[in-house]
Amino acid sequence: MGNKGKTGTALRILLAGASVAALALAGTAPAHAGQRPAPRLSWEAKDSGTDARFRGLAAVGRSTAWVAGTKGTVLLTRDGGRRWRDVSPPGAGELEFRDVAAFDARHAVVLAIGEGEASRIYRTDDGGASWTQTFRNTDPKAFYDCVTFFDRRNGIALGDPVDGKFRVLATGDGGRSWRLLPSDGMPAALPGEAAFAASGQCVVSSGRRDAWIATGGAAASRVLHSADLGRTWTVTQAPVPAGDPARGVFALAFRDRTHGLAVGGDYRAGKPSERAAAVTADGGATWSPAGRPPAAYRSGVAWLPHGRATALAVGPTGSEVTTDGGRTWTGFDTGSYDTVDCAPDGGCWAAGEKGRTARLRVRSGG
Repeated sequence: MGNKGKTGTALRILLAGASVAALALAGTAPAHAGQRPAPRLSWEAKDSGTDARFRGLAAVGRSTAWVAGTKGTVLLTRDGGRRWRDVSPPGAGELEFRDVAAFDARHAVVLAIGEGEASRIYRTDDGGASWTQTFRNTDPKAFYDCVTFFDRRNGIALGDPVDGKFRVLATGDGGRSWRLLPSDGMPAALPGEAAFAASGQCVVSSGRRDAWIATGGAAASRVLHSADLGRTWTVTQAPVPAGDPARGVFALAFRDRTHGLAVGGDYRAGKPSERAAAVTADGGATWSPAGRPPAAYRSGVAWLPHGRATALAVGPTGSEVTTDGGRTWTGFDTGSYDTVDCAPDGGCWAAGEKGRTARLRVRSGG
């Protein structure tokens, strides 16, 4: 059997819910007679050719992915990471790109963060050969963090609270134009509450209408939910460390409109994050802490497609996998990554500091 066949078999085993403990990169227990060994996971590093820090990532497939990061950098690979092409918007060298949403290898939207006019959105329709700036923030009090799309036309971008409420931009034409949504459907923010632009996952969506916002920095970590494209929101607390500007929910992932994961903690190096993950089965109305959470603060999380219980979490000190829907997590890598994303074909990517990019490798056990 060739490598492609082995990878496919291992991925099917993984999605079927192999033993979490057996998935650790350190090794697997010997299989019983007639039992297929559990697959092993590892990140296969890809040389990006830059030292930018990538917090924005969009996995299109095993071959194609976009990353966006510091120094106005946007890269695109179409050959599985063997070569990354610099497709950065011209004149964007001073910008901090923190999120990218890609529809395919040609069409993508990137978001830059910062106060006032530093918050901008660009769109390309030709694989980054040219870009159009479709939004530039003119409110000096506003600061935009991340973006998500429900489909190829409808999407929202999240901004930190202004006058006591989170700001939401909406697009109905694939990011070619944006409008500020009214704030009357948004609950009041807590004192000090904000979103973290750490992985492009502070606002996420599932299906054609549902979206969720992750917050922190206040007395409680919270998750907001909208079932109407961002027009109105409900809010609930999440059992993730809070009470400090450096603590909260940093990333969310929903595999459908009911089953979701939250990860976060305290992003400061060396600070404990004993409850760095939570899980919901009712669309975010209630959250339960993970029975065995990740080992430390985690900034990114993603479900593997086509399975119902397998997901990945990443952060500066390592990566974990869950195969029971987020109740328990087991480490498989100690490298530093800020964000993770998985494509419909099963291709999973991670990115982070010092130009780090990687694709998930799933190997047959034994």
